[in-house]
Amino acid sequence: MKVELKVNGKAVTADVPPNTLLVQLLREHLRLTGTHVGCDTGQCGACTVIADGSAIKACNVLAAQMQGAEVTTIEGLAAADGTLHPMQAAFKECHGLQCGFCTPGMVMSSVDLLARHPQASEAEIRALLDGNLCRCTGYQNIVKAVQTAQKAMAA
Repeated sequence: MKVELKVNGKAVTADVPPNTLLVQLLREHLRLTGTHVGCDTGQCGACTVIADGSAIKACNVLAAQMQGAEVTTIEGLAAADGTLHPMQAAFKECHGLQCGFCTPGMVMSSVDLLARHPQASEAEIRALLDGNLCRCTGYQNIVKAVQTAQKAMAA
């Protein structure tokens, strides 16, 4: 099956079996391995990407469903010159990661969170990140990173 979409601003055409998941298209066909596979059930959020302006879990979506869509992965978040997105910079500055496995999905969810709720309180940030699991950090520095990015993105 031929699938045409835009990934990180570039037109992509792929010939994949109809049962190919978006996460498989990204990782196996396009070699964008920043989108992680953690649970294959949509529970952990490690595979979160932004599709047509909304965060989605790429392990729960068929590639064919993304026909004509615009998808941004963690690899497409930084500027072309390598300047980190404010959320990426905040995660780095605030030590919002330990092992790093959840980080790409957590960053993408956080970008979507602030796009939808730019004035989110700490409690709202915690609630809105509920679909992303981290086994290492205890979330405190992740929340701090989102709050830091929130200030940077508002400036």
